[in-house]
Amino acid sequence: MRARIPVAILGATGNVGQKFVLQLHNHPWFEILAVCASDNSAGKSYREAVTWRQPETLPAEVAELTVGACRLPIESCPIVFSALGSDIAGEIEKSFAQAAHWVFSNARNHRMDPDVPLLLTEVNPDHLAMLPFQRTNRQWPGAIVTNANCSTIALCLALGPIHRRFGLEKVHVVTLQAVSGAGYPGVPSLDILGNVIPNIPGEEAKLELETCKILGQLRADGRVRPAETVVSAQTTRVPVIDGHMACVSVSLAASATELNLLECWQQETPLPRELPTAPRLPVLLTHEQDRPQPRLDSWRGKGMASVVGRLRPCPVLDFKFVVLGHNTIRGAAGTSVLNAELALFQGLIER
Repeated sequence: MRARIPVAILGATGNVGQKFVLQLHNHPWFEILAVCASDNSAGKSYREAVTWRQPETLPAEVAELTVGACRLPIESCPIVFSALGSDIAGEIEKSFAQAAHWVFSNARNHRMDPDVPLLLTEVNPDHLAMLPFQRTNRQWPGAIVTNANCSTIALCLALGPIHRRFGLEKVHVVTLQAVSGAGYPGVPSLDILGNVIPNIPGEEAKLELETCKILGQLRADGRVRPAETVVSAQTTRVPVIDGHMACVSVSLAASATELNLLECWQQETPLPRELPTAPRLPVLLTHEQDRPQPRLDSWRGKGMASVVGRLRPCPVLDFKFVVLGHNTIRGAAGTSVLNAELALFQGLIER
């Protein structure tokens, strides 16, 4: 990249928006030119508008940017990263695509739209081929690309290689999801401390539907034929700050051994090294019987990999194992940034 591409962040003051700032600060391909938030924040400096809750220092050059409203026009930013809440994201993101922006969204609103890629770069990069159909169907010069729910991302990084090689018939998954996944201020302390909440509204349906779209096959008409895998999900909230864990059982269409599955993960082809945010290996294996653990393993691969351990036979299905992913990095901002890198690398985005 000779010159960095100016980008905007919608919903820049929230938790995911702050992660976007950190992911994009000093990015070799992208430069933060605009930060946008609510009308109450518009006109203030980012430093004044944001309650910065990240362990890293707020980047000085971003701190002095003037916050704009989350509406058109935003000049000179062909790429827009959306950290908007689902209550407002849908129409705002469409308006930016209609105005020739490439929108890379963390919101759920357009994930299941039949002409919108639900992109997980290591698993279904071919789904970017949906975009010409999307742009023609909707008659807009821009595009919308979404990333999946945070738990779905960690899960599918582990399931993708298995599905390609052996086929997945059934998946049963129980999640233990960190409180940071609920945003800020999130779950009240008296509800979560010393407790487990056995329901996260909407999460189970996301896991069951999004997994099948990500693992599905792209048809000639630009639509995705969802995988015929049956996914059953139960989701829980646990008193962990960062790191979503999933206890997974799978049944396979073809016979396999534990060694076959380990080789499947170890031989997973990494993304092109040119992509700045891509993890060196998308799936990292642990061999200790008490790993992975959120406190010890969430940041492995700079928070961009899924960590898999405790592979063993399952007496009900075929195999069971544990998956861990960093929910606000790979599960949110990091995947959107990586999606944009892949689209740019493939020459889809006009500079």
